[in-house]
This record gives sequence, structure tokens and C-alpha cells, in this order.
Amino acid sequence: MKNVSVLISLYDKESANYFNLSLQSLYEQEYKPKEIILVLDGPINNELNSIITKWLTLLPIILVPLKENVGLAKALNEGLKYCHFDYIARMDTDDICTPERFLVQTNFLENNPDIDVVGTWISEINEDSIEIKSVVKYPLTHCELFQFFSKRDPLAHPTVMFRKCFFEKAGNYPTDVLLGEDTALWFSGFKNNCKFANAPHVGLKFRRTSNFYLRRSNKKKTISLLKYRIFKINKELRYGLSANIYAILYTFLALSPTFIKKVMYKYLR
Repeated sequence: MKNVSVLISLYDKESANYFNLSLQSLYEQEYKPKEIILVLDGPINNELNSIITKWLTLLPIILVPLKENVGLAKALNEGLKYCHFDYIARMDTDDICTPERFLVQTNFLENNPDIDVVGTWISEINEDSIEIKSVVKYPLTHCELFQFFSKRDPLAHPTVMFRKCFFEKAGNYPTDVLLGEDTALWFSGFKNNCKFANAPHVGLKFRRTSNFYLRRSNKKKTISLLKYRIFKINKELRYGLSANIYAILYTFLALSPTFIKKVMYKYLR
């Protein structure tokens, strides 16, 4: 099987404990990555630095330090320059990979040469790494993912493994979208005939913390994403009126009080 690069971005406000657990889950992979591209998105604190120092001798980490915080999309684009291998796996610094994740995804890509990016299902955990939702299942086939994208993102971004050719077809992470660089990347992928899939396997424990809903309440960013959906995604992919109506309703939900979002989130996942 082909070698795997892992692409991670870290910035100063991340939890050192979560970051440590994230790296530990990479160490415990059944199919080991050959390199871990760790982009430091601006200066980081001593606690995070100590975690990096601990794992430098245990994991094939390549550090890519940036002088200032540039945001996730630009940081990931910088990291892509350092990914040497054909398979590129994404991960966030507060999530935990299941031990079989890379084995499942590399096998999937080996057996499905037409697929350019594959995600997995997720389970959700809280601040204490306790499971709070057993499995969040995403659609599996390219056609199903394309239809699902008319409403929501069809892949959980921290779970995906790309072929390097995905970025040759779709381009890098768009940096002109205030919120949702992953949404913009999926749009570019579909527009440029990339093939999508999800493996029917829980590959990641996704951390849902107390500020999960607050991060989705920024009015300026939410309105920006609504416009992007209606005037770019839905228009160019020809999703039609129902997709626009759904986008507007979803925006109202995103801007609603937290207690409403918590209730509705259970039904939308």
C-alpha cells in the first residue's frame, strides 16, 4: 500500500491535553503514517511546545512554523507543499483517530482507484473524551454525496484522506470564504469532477465541546456562507430552489439561541 502523509494545523489557543491525545491516536495507528506535517499557525505557547517535543522522537513529525496566525485554509495550503506522498490524511488537533482509520482508508483507495477523496463515519465525544453519540453516518457513494451536498457537507473534514491528485484537479483550500473552507473545497472538487466517497467505518472520535455552538453563531460569517451557498454552490451545481430554501432555514438555525441549536442538532446529524 502507498505511504500516507498526515496534515495538521495547530495554533496557540488549542488544548494541550486534546493535542496530546490526538498525536497519541496517530502513534497507535495500525497502518503507520510515514510523515506528519504539523503546521504551526503562528507562535504557540510553551505547553503546546512541550507536547511537540515529547512526540518528535516517537512520530515522523515535520514542523512547518508560520511567523503569524494566517487561519486554517492558508495554513493547510502551506502544509500541502510539504506532503511528499500520494495519500494525504487530514486531522484536527482535538479529535482522536480510531486505530484502524488509515488502514481502512488506504485499503479503500487501493481498491477504488477512481475515488479522489474518502471520509469515514464519526462518533462524537465530549470534553472528557466520553462518547455522547454512537455513530454519525455519512452517505457512501459519489452520487449520494453529491445529492447530500445540496443541504450539508457530505464529508467530515477531519476524517478525510485525499489522493494528491485531488488538489491538482480542484486546487488548494479556498481562502476567500470567511467560514467553511472545507465546504468551499468540496464545491471545487465536485465542480472539477473529483470523485467522492465515505467508508462505512467509524474512523474518528469528533470532539464536541461547550463552545461548539458558539463557533457557529458568528453572524457575519454565517451570512457570508449563505451567500456562497446560494450564489456559488447551488447555482453552479444546479441544485435548484429547494436547496436555497434549505440554506436559508439552516442559516436561521445557525443564528438562533444556543438551546434551540442543541435540540435541532440532534436531528440534523
